[in-house]
Amino acid sequence: MSRIHGQGGQLEVGVRSVPELFIRAQDGSPRRSSGPRRRLVVVSNRLAPVERGKSSTGGLAVAVQTALQKSGGIWFGWSGQVVSHAVEAPHIAPSGALTYVTLDLSRQDYEEYYNGFANRVLWPLFHFRAGLVEFRRQDLAGYLRVNRAFATHLAPLLRQGDLVWAHDYHLIPLGCELRRLGMEQPIGFFLHTPFPPTELLRILPNHRDMIRALCDYDVIGFQTVHDLKSFRDYLMRELGAQDLGGRRLRVFDRTIRAEAFPIGIDVDIVSNLAIAAAESRQTRRLRESLRARALMIGVDRLDYSKGLLARFEAFEQLIEHFPERRGQVTFMQIAPPSRSEVPEYLEIRRSLEAAAGHINGRFAEFDWTPIRYLNKSFNHRTLAGFFRESRIGVVTPLRDGMNLVAKEFVASQNPADPGVLVLSCFAGAASELGEALIVNPFDRMEITEAMERGLSMSLEERRERWQAMMATLRRNDITAWRENFVGALSAAVR
Repeated sequence: MSRIHGQGGQLEVGVRSVPELFIRAQDGSPRRSSGPRRRLVVVSNRLAPVERGKSSTGGLAVAVQTALQKSGGIWFGWSGQVVSHAVEAPHIAPSGALTYVTLDLSRQDYEEYYNGFANRVLWPLFHFRAGLVEFRRQDLAGYLRVNRAFATHLAPLLRQGDLVWAHDYHLIPLGCELRRLGMEQPIGFFLHTPFPPTELLRILPNHRDMIRALCDYDVIGFQTVHDLKSFRDYLMRELGAQDLGGRRLRVFDRTIRAEAFPIGIDVDIVSNLAIAAAESRQTRRLRESLRARALMIGVDRLDYSKGLLARFEAFEQLIEHFPERRGQVTFMQIAPPSRSEVPEYLEIRRSLEAAAGHINGRFAEFDWTPIRYLNKSFNHRTLAGFFRESRIGVVTPLRDGMNLVAKEFVASQNPADPGVLVLSCFAGAASELGEALIVNPFDRMEITEAMERGLSMSLEERRERWQAMMATLRRNDITAWRENFVGALSAAVR
């Protein structure tokens, strides 16, 4: 987690306004929006590093940072620091067109808001892991308390005409808290995780209150049409919402807009990073160590939702059932640890270490190790170089909102000799990247067969699949995501 330190002196709120907005027309072409320019204020739990060249903390941070670097504005959220007492004022860090505004969390807030309700209730529930939900009222109280504190510190910084864009499950009540403080600006919310079906959501004891708070946003965005349908189904079945057409619903005596806005990447940036990294020291070391073997790669935060254990088992089946692959292919899994204070994350790390040791002990030779398992992070330039060296990208989460790693793998490939993406049908990216080898992550043998198919695939077929996926990535890139959401939010009238 990056740590952004405040700077001395008074806050200068007058950061740059958002450039004149462009909204995508129905045919996908950009058109200028009408009306005055608006400032964009983004609120998220995590902020990407201010320091140039440092890696960001996750897909959300990368996407939001890319969006804001192009538009300017304020980025507000947790600093990543845990302190002994409640904080009275935010830290301010101007950085070019951006102003970062961050709050420290007290130890109690961190345990209840972050480790507790956010990551032991909402995260497993939204990833369809009901058995891992551990609901405690004191954690819910901490979650609501931190959202109230965020709103209290953010409200004085807002101007009339600002567009406020809150992100992810940590901040569901933020819009409601801002409304209680009298904020009338358009406020939008984007959920980066999946959204569970009604019967699963009802496991949450305060599910109605959470959805009531969510409906205080003017625009609510989801990664996929499937997630949007689950949300609409809850509103219609549980709350008797009225469908007004045009993606609008009437519920709790107000009109909201709910829509799918699939998140993208900056294709040119990723592609150029991969080209630049092709001859970097790290990429050369990797290439030399492989000794012309094919490389499979997985890059995931260490999390039970990512399907890592099944992935290891599928690779074990590959070298067991296709003995000709022994010594000819190496699987490298990069899995930086996260949320290490949550017991479930300690357990998945132990399981993966045991699985990697078992597979290597069973199949390794004196000059070949089947699995390289790395519990460390790499910057985006290095990862792009690793992706470009890989024949197979393995992205097989059990459930995922979008998964930008899948898109980054595709964008990093060499057009003359591209690799193959093996992609879970339960990742949001599967709805866009149908030319990948789509697999059910609960079927180990299906993953194994996709791995073998990718290794055997002809160059002509690999190029055709890659070109089709690249066309999709360019059409639905990070700019389209930002412009479509901000355009919808800008059109919201209170």
